[in-house]
Amino acid sequence: MFPIRDHNPSNRTPFVTWALIAANCVIFLLYYPELSAQPARLMGFYDAWALVPAEISRGIDGHTLLTSMFLHGGWMHLAGNMLFLWIFGDNVEDLLGHLGFLVFYLASGVAASLGQWLADPGSTVPVVGASGAIAGVMGGYLLMFPKARVDILVILVVIFRVFTVPAWAMLGFWFAVQLVSGASADLTGGGVAYWAHTAGFVAGAAFLLPAWLRRGGPAWWNRTHGHPLHSAAHYRDTRSGIPRVTRDGSGHVAEPLSAITRVPRAGRRRGGRRNGGGPWSGGT
Repeated sequence: MFPIRDHNPSNRTPFVTWALIAANCVIFLLYYPELSAQPARLMGFYDAWALVPAEISRGIDGHTLLTSMFLHGGWMHLAGNMLFLWIFGDNVEDLLGHLGFLVFYLASGVAASLGQWLADPGSTVPVVGASGAIAGVMGGYLLMFPKARVDILVILVVIFRVFTVPAWAMLGFWFAVQLVSGASADLTGGGVAYWAHTAGFVAGAAFLLPAWLRRGGPAWWNRTHGHPLHSAAHYRDTRSGIPRVTRDGSGHVAEPLSAITRVPRAGRRRGGRRNGGGPWSGGT
């Protein structure tokens, strides 16, 4: 289950959101295709540019608080993060302006990095990914547009359905999963940086709290009923627009599923432990 779009059009062209997506993709293409076949060189690259909590605790490599949020651990890690940024980034950029959104995004990413560091300050596992910063965008989006409509794609084996839910349901569920998973995760190994997600989400909501209060806080919610102030975008009835994929008599799937099933949720688990596996790849 993951979002594919919202019904919340923006009033200005999201140049910064587009630029961030482009920057993440270009940087990824500059190192990953070449280094992915050479694990030792790839880990050396991550050691230099990814966030390593133990090094932050020693007071070194502070630049990785920023550089780590432009690195990713694989193709699907990048695709999932950019999908979430594409859906939610334009509206927060519309709210804050181009420069304000860039500062907000980077600040959320740094807060997410610090959250993962606080969770395990002695860890030597590198942390990579934009999802901590994007979690900040999601937290801010939830605060400002809790009832904006979001389409989510649900895949049940070979049945695909799109459902429209309010943002608070989708984003609230996502945040609850991060909290529960973070509380039960093994911090000594690689995987998803749940505490980076959690910290980024909370930071993003906190950074936009003054803007929300200036608009009246709960009174503004009551006035707008939690929806954006502009009209929602309308799409065709996607519940019937996503076809069923049937199986032929031999039991094989009649249509290839790769076009959809290769797109994961943001923050999907990658790799294993540092010694013999990959880095944390769901964080900043």
